[in-house]
Amino acid sequence: MSVNTEITGLLTRLAEAWNAGDATAYAALFTEDADYIVFNGTHSEGRAAIESSHRRLFDGPLKGSTMSMPDDRIKVKPLADTAVLVISEGGTDLAGELRASIVSFTAVSTPEGWRFASFQNTRVAR
Repeated sequence: MSVNTEITGLLTRLAEAWNAGDATAYAALFTEDADYIVFNGTHSEGRAAIESSHRRLFDGPLKGSTMSMPDDRIKVKPLADTAVLVISEGGTDLAGELRASIVSFTAVSTPEGWRFASFQNTRVAR
């Protein structure tokens, strides 16, 4: 299976976990020591912190929101044999309000499969 296919699958599982409001499944797609930076500069460090913050979001202000599935706007750039830079367009929808973003990830190959080691979300200016 190609790296692009693996990364698209990882992004699909990320959106599926978000859409199910499943913080545990969402965080499991990141490495134990992942860095997660959102549009307002909030920085979560580690899988446990990612899970905790998303549990609060999915149970609170982002309850019922949906994340768009990956499409053909994914760029996968090899950095090393076991690491790639991923840039994707997409966003979330909450009660009909689309929050468009450009996101970047560093994905690494682990014994469990590809996982995200870093995430950065930047809102698209309108």
